[in-house]
Amino acid sequence: MSESITQVGTEMRSYYGRPILKEPVWQPEVPCYFFTGGIAGGCSVLHGVARVVGHQRLATTALYVGAAADVVSPLLLISDLGRPERFLNMLRVFKVTSPMSVGSWILFVSSGASATAATLKRLGVLKPLRWAAEAVSFLTGPPLATYTGTLIADTAIPVWHEARQELPWLFGASASASAGAATAMFMRPHEAGPARRLAVAGAAAELACMELMQHRLGFVGEVYKKDAAGALGRISKACTTAGAGLLALRGKRSRAALVGGSALLLAGELALRWSVFRAGFQSARDPRYTVIPQRQRLDERKGATT
Repeated sequence: MSESITQVGTEMRSYYGRPILKEPVWQPEVPCYFFTGGIAGGCSVLHGVARVVGHQRLATTALYVGAAADVVSPLLLISDLGRPERFLNMLRVFKVTSPMSVGSWILFVSSGASATAATLKRLGVLKPLRWAAEAVSFLTGPPLATYTGTLIADTAIPVWHEARQELPWLFGASASASAGAATAMFMRPHEAGPARRLAVAGAAAELACMELMQHRLGFVGEVYKKDAAGALGRISKACTTAGAGLLALRGKRSRAALVGGSALLLAGELALRWSVFRAGFQSARDPRYTVIPQRQRLDERKGATT
């Protein structure tokens, strides 16, 4: 791999100007799916916890919001795949070593359980079946919220693969913020306390994870400051910070602040998923992000054996 490029000054070029890695083939539906899947997974957990501690209004709202996101998520994935049967083909086997296979089953089980629980709740029938569906939705919530981070980190795209330790945590924190904000939007300020606090805590954790990830990535992480990924990252940080601040300072007393802060935070989390998505394309396009880490690891191995 490292033999396939030449270096001119500080610029690296591959032979014939061809990229070393192919850019991802995913379509724009994918980052939107990352976003809705995060909301669905986070709401499943929020619903389960709210049920246990007795916040029934919060639990019901989180259940319906999560179910709506769970309905949208498979549609986005099917749209990206092109034909519905391609999604069904991914369910023909369960391969524990494949994040795509595991994730497809998580989405299938979680969305089915969430939709079932919400429908039965709305109709007021078959309580034992609804409780079972709620339990399944709760258990599959955390994997649904985080597996997409593992999925993209399992690729050869440098900025994703090098961040394989941080991406699941980043997506999990973003899912918490998104679920809290999406649920709080449909509640009165005095009832939305737990959802609002989850949104603020998730936003703080997401901002910290993003800074930590970029620091650990070193020069590979510079793609998050360039071009589309950089612009989206700045939008994400601004909206997330403003939304979390509005929720923390005014969301407890003002319905307008609660809705406005939640909307800003959701916009920030959607921009975050798009920033991560675009960063993958940018890092695949530049040979430096592939070759230099390879050379560094090779030098480290040589140094360890001498």
